[in-house]
Amino acid sequence: MQITGNLAKMKTELALPVNYFLRLGDERLLLNEFLGKPVSLVFEKQIYCVNCGRKTPKSFAQGFCYPCFANSPENAECIIRPELCRGHLGEGRDPQWELEHHVQPHVVYLALSSAVKVGVTRESQMPTRWIDQGASQALVLARTPNRFTAGTLEVALKSFLTDKTNWQRMLKGETSQESLHEVKDLLKEKLAPELAEHITGDEALLEIQYPVLKHPSKVTSVGFDKMPEIQGVLSGIKGQYLMFEDGRVLNIRNHAGYQITFNA
Repeated sequence: MQITGNLAKMKTELALPVNYFLRLGDERLLLNEFLGKPVSLVFEKQIYCVNCGRKTPKSFAQGFCYPCFANSPENAECIIRPELCRGHLGEGRDPQWELEHHVQPHVVYLALSSAVKVGVTRESQMPTRWIDQGASQALVLARTPNRFTAGTLEVALKSFLTDKTNWQRMLKGETSQESLHEVKDLLKEKLAPELAEHITGDEALLEIQYPVLKHPSKVTSVGFDKMPEIQGVLSGIKGQYLMFEDGRVLNIRNHAGYQITFNA
């Protein structure tokens, strides 16, 4: 089998375990079927912006050409720092885009990928956001009417929790054993009343299983900029990473827009 196309973030489907689809142009390939088998991905030396489609010598912010990185609403500062969002005020790089994406119900969540972390996502992005982070468990902490409010709450929670995923520990399967329900109960007592009012009542804990034959004891990140062909036996898929049996890992999302030939 051989397929060539522009790489995109893997599409996922919640199942036991999660189904992962490699996207190359218009092609969709269920990667779970290749676990335990040799595969190769070859970079064809061309990169195309995931936003405007133009050819670019370098990718910025996971798939954008520089003009789109500098000007598109998908790369505004509030993507990384939700507390800076201005969409609820009718402002932003593109107010209509903000209205459709950020002036929408958001959740503040707890996720267990390595340690317990706090994060923000649009309500419609559950559970995709959690799968992309490689979380083994996730729990809604609060529901808010927009991104700004969720970001303000997240900032307050950063005093008690990290907002980062330790991707090495996540891929090695080193996960904290803390109870997300217990963490949620403790956080309720630490927040100011105007923020605590967004905390929800009982929410279902989501447990996520990934298609991993064996977690590596040591991980080595590889990429197409330094290694135009990456091949090996596929031993697992977690987050947006392909894991090979020799411990090498490839972050697919970091190479969005790269023209790739997949062989199996």
